[in-house]
Amino acid sequence: MTARIYQKITGVYVKPKADDGADAIEQMHEKFERPEMLTGSTYKIKTPLSDHALYITINDVILNAGTDHETRRPFEIFINSKNMEHFQWVVALTRVISAVFRKGGDVTFLVEELKAVFDPQGGYFKSGGRFMPSLVAEIGDAIEAHMKHIGLITPEEPSEYQKQLLQEKRKEYEDRHNLVTANNEYPSSAELCLKCHTKAVIVMDGCKTCLSCGNSKCG
Repeated sequence: MTARIYQKITGVYVKPKADDGADAIEQMHEKFERPEMLTGSTYKIKTPLSDHALYITINDVILNAGTDHETRRPFEIFINSKNMEHFQWVVALTRVISAVFRKGGDVTFLVEELKAVFDPQGGYFKSGGRFMPSLVAEIGDAIEAHMKHIGLITPEEPSEYQKQLLQEKRKEYEDRHNLVTANNEYPSSAELCLKCHTKAVIVMDGCKTCLSCGNSKCG
């Protein structure tokens, strides 16, 4: 069937085919059209820098739905808050991140780039002793949590044996120093871990151990 084109051609895109003639595996790319409905998750960020929380919504697209190659990829991001102080750079950041998502390929590098941003006025500690060098870094932390949730990033967590060992070491430390702490908190005398950025490093028998990620250095 012949199709007549009445408008000026501005670009051409050829959909790739598999070797057997069937449609190739669907990948994320710039020409991918946004579906009418997307599935998303919203993350709340509350920092001591503002009285108002930030709400980060990341919408995902399902590629190759119903096949063995079905994958879930982030497609767009929105950041909302009652605080309008950061409105301009927040809008710019969401547009840039969304554009990177739609570009395709490995987008996990965004996490490290955002988490490496430091506020010249200093960072802050979250509940539980987790240190955040900046608000941008916490946005990166939320994106990382989402990518772990959809399977783009494999979580690096201590094994069950390591978790049990850390719990025993924590209890021993608290008993020795007559301390009582909540499950989501660490001893107030703990130091900052340079690996997971949590204030959870204790010293026992000359050995520094992080009660959060298990990183240890003896001396």
